[in-house]
Amino acid sequence: MNVSEGRNLPALRAIAERCAPSVVDVHADNDHNRSVFTLAGPGSRDAIAAARRLADAVARLVSITGHEGVHPYLGALDVVPFVSLGGTKVEQREAAGAARSFGEWWAATYDVPVFLYDEADASGRSLPYTRRHAFRSRKPDFGPDTPHPTLGATVVGARKPLVAINVLLIAREVAIARRIARAIRESDGGLPGVRALGLMLASQGRPQVSMNLVDLDRTGIEDACLTVRELARRERTDVASVELVGLVPRRELDRCSDEFLKWADIDGSAAIEARVEQAAKQARASRVRPPDD
Repeated sequence: MNVSEGRNLPALRAIAERCAPSVVDVHADNDHNRSVFTLAGPGSRDAIAAARRLADAVARLVSITGHEGVHPYLGALDVVPFVSLGGTKVEQREAAGAARSFGEWWAATYDVPVFLYDEADASGRSLPYTRRHAFRSRKPDFGPDTPHPTLGATVVGARKPLVAINVLLIAREVAIARRIARAIRESDGGLPGVRALGLMLASQGRPQVSMNLVDLDRTGIEDACLTVRELARRERTDVASVELVGLVPRRELDRCSDEFLKWADIDGSAAIEARVEQAAKQARASRVRPPDD
């Protein structure tokens, strides 16, 4: 769940506490002014209930009034994707149903316009399409036709697992990152399943190529990052660091070479399954009472 707040740490802690123990990762970014909360089971209803608790906390603690950040956004609770890790058709239908139910609840409870995307949307419209056309040629699926004054609008969908990954460049000119982003994103003829933006990070004084890899079977994190590195070197610069936003399916990490993982500073703890297993162990341990004296 993507929240348009990455700087107010007390608020982010309060949001995370509100949806514990289902939250397995929180990634906050000061320049993007955005945080990604990853929620998981053990059961789908646990995650769905936690998603609503998180949304309640966002409605109380986050506002887009005066919001500043380099990442595009529509609302305080900006994007809510429901993801089936198993990927069966039954699970995908369940995820789409959960997304539509959440969107309808959020709109009815807080009077926030909601746009559906990907498998939750009958027309299968994408997140980038929705950002471009919201309130213009596309009306909300739920809620009012105008943004909420403090919460804006929310995009809710169901989709396959994706990876969000940022590549910081050594260069100082944002134009270089934008050229690289244009070269690699699928919509401009680049790598399949890659969405990319070139952004300037004020805190670093350096540009970043920010990517969403939405079809991991066609382009994985190793191919995407090494392509950015190759293009950066053609621009007479290089990669300073690689940053995962949130978590990644274990099968995607298993595809990566050891050399790449070491270079990118990514290890097995970044796997979604590893965090879920860790959370389950902690939950079991908390239920075990110490023996009486």
